[in-house]
Amino acid sequence: MKKISYLITFTAALLLSSHSIAAVPSSFNSAKRIAEDQIYYDQDTSFYCGCQFDFEAGPNLEACGYEIRKQPQRASRIEWEHVMPAYDFGRQRQCWQDGGRDNCRRNDAVFRMAEADLHNLVPAIGEVNGDRSNMRFGMVNAPVHEYGACEVAVSFEERTFQPPPHRRGDIARTYWYMRDTYGIEISRQQQQLFTAWARQDPVDEWELERNRRIAAAQGTANAYVGEVANQQTPARLRTTSALSLRSESSSGFSCSTRKTCGAMASCEETMFHLNQCGNSRLDGDSDGVPCESICR
Repeated sequence: MKKISYLITFTAALLLSSHSIAAVPSSFNSAKRIAEDQIYYDQDTSFYCGCQFDFEAGPNLEACGYEIRKQPQRASRIEWEHVMPAYDFGRQRQCWQDGGRDNCRRNDAVFRMAEADLHNLVPAIGEVNGDRSNMRFGMVNAPVHEYGACEVAVSFEERTFQPPPHRRGDIARTYWYMRDTYGIEISRQQQQLFTAWARQDPVDEWELERNRRIAAAQGTANAYVGEVANQQTPARLRTTSALSLRSESSSGFSCSTRKTCGAMASCEETMFHLNQCGNSRLDGDSDGVPCESICR
């Protein structure tokens, strides 16, 4: 099984260098430069809060009514946010389990592709990006931390991030693209939420234009946003990448019940509920190892 997984990952890496891809960014750092120069060159509105910004000067917090929660230095800059956190697409990789994000960057070509995918990158106020971290998207209950006029709410107790209504469809369509391209499982609860959000917040003109620009820059379009003329997305790349990221377990575990660590029978079962069911509470310190009393 390991040999097969290695061959699939190697094949995906070869495809990345193929001429069928226009210019897939080689790293997260290069993706940020491409996003600024080729995608957002004439855009000056942050993703979640709608604050005008300059990439060098940062966001105009006063003009948009943003209230700093705790981190003024980070709130004063624009950062590139992964809509689907690197933790979500990294924790299914062996490289992540062996050494976390830095190890994946050094040793896993498919992870680097997912981390640098322009469809998953948006400009956000640094404090909001930091507070969101790898929280799941959802509707929060108390206690809630808010940011003035910015329509974002965060519950650190529930580890839930509630985006503004006008971005919820964008988030759903991004998650579906990442799911299909990299074979990442989305829990049934999240899928239901995203379906509702996509209906409530349909595709707008900027989302369409952004999709066109990304297709021109990296050769892949998000089919949930709209078909792009001369789209260069090779189906074999999507298939190969998905296979290389999917769980190898066929144990028959089910997401139908939400289990605690005390109810788990094995480390394999805890990994299934973390990775395939999205039960992030099993990994309280977010190190990729759930129920450490069982998996250590």
